[in-house]
Amino acid sequence: MTEGYVFLQDVRFHAFHGVMPQETKVGADFLVNLRIGYPIGKAMQTDEVADTLNYAEVYALVAQQMKQPSKLLEHVAGRIVQAISESFPLVTSIDLTMMKQNPPMGADAEGAGVEIHLINDKIV
Repeated sequence: MTEGYVFLQDVRFHAFHGVMPQETKVGADFLVNLRIGYPIGKAMQTDEVADTLNYAEVYALVAQQMKQPSKLLEHVAGRIVQAISESFPLVTSIDLTMMKQNPPMGADAEGAGVEIHLINDKIV
């Protein structure tokens, strides 16, 4: 069995996550990156999407979670990792980064965010 990765890079969302009242009203822009460990050997042989992790389905799960407002990015990121793990039992690892662009913290910064690493159902 060949282990490989399926990834989504710099997926952009406008969402309403944050602690400040303005963040829940006007929202902010977010970037999400995912790298998901998955046994891709069969898909390498068959050329069938049913034999791999369908990144369109992964995107749909992420989009669904991004639509649900949360105060903390940790909470949103945790929900995303949980949804992927529950929906795709063959997933062996998940690396997720989520960045809020231009966060309201008084600094000139591209963004601030969180990073989660899940290996065999354990956050490391």
